[in-house]
Amino acid sequence: MAKNKNVLDRRTLIKTLGLTVGATLVSPIVHATSDVSNKKSKKVLTVAHITDVHIRPEHDAPNRFKKCLKDIKKHKVDFFLNGGDTIYAADYGHIKRERVNEQWAIWKELRNDFSEYEVHSCLGNHDMWWAAPDKSDPMYGKDFVVKQLETPGRYYSFNKRNWHFIVLDSNNKNAGSLDEEQRKWLETDLAKLDDNSNILILSHYPIIGVNGGTHTDRNYITDLYYKHKDKKITCLSGHVHLLDSIVYNNVNYFCNGALSGFWWEDGNEKSGGKYWVKETPPGYAIINLFEDGTIENTYYPHSY
Repeated sequence: MAKNKNVLDRRTLIKTLGLTVGATLVSPIVHATSDVSNKKSKKVLTVAHITDVHIRPEHDAPNRFKKCLKDIKKHKVDFFLNGGDTIYAADYGHIKRERVNEQWAIWKELRNDFSEYEVHSCLGNHDMWWAAPDKSDPMYGKDFVVKQLETPGRYYSFNKRNWHFIVLDSNNKNAGSLDEEQRKWLETDLAKLDDNSNILILSHYPIIGVNGGTHTDRNYITDLYYKHKDKKITCLSGHVHLLDSIVYNNVNYFCNGALSGFWWEDGNEKSGGKYWVKETPPGYAIINLFEDGTIENTYYPHSY
């Protein structure tokens, strides 16, 4: 079968190097939209994808995050994409105002440790405080989270080099979906792009994936992407704390594992190693984006 540089090559899809259950050191796991070993296309950006940070005061999570951050900086990234669930949890009915503020205060303090980088974030399902006394409370819902993350809105887009980035809000009716307002915006945003545009789309919930927990409106979204098959689209997500990658209709979908792993806890009987969620160790991804629209998504497990 001939290689298509915009489609996952099945023989080079996943290069798993020495992944050992329970190991202290786990080798990087490479997912790519093509075999990049002999690429002639120029690399134009290097991006860190962190997701499901679930920052909290317990389990020494802030200091362990700092250790991860030190490692990420060694990759000389251009900016960060933060895939949501930035804080441990604000969404449960028993969560009090003080607990919400405590978690966001830790994130803001940690943000000072990499303030030299842009961080483009999306909203995670655990980030919003729905238990506020009423909807007029300034801490209620999504607007408060947008302010904490310092994003232009709950969904937005921006350009870097010859790449267009789209950040979606998955947190709508039926858990993992786009609301009607956002659908219209996304349709317009894609329509105004030139043929053969390079597009990276960030969401919290996977649009589609191997491990479940995906968008409930995935048929609408994949149909929309197919209408734009003239463009090179890659999707990034998190949410399920599990690592997978698939391709559907020439769109590549990468779901990276959680920086927090098992929510900064040791794990359970299903964990493949300490801090793991099932077969996935905690980690972050370093993404190389190339001029021709291909990418290399390398997942770096950590043991902090």
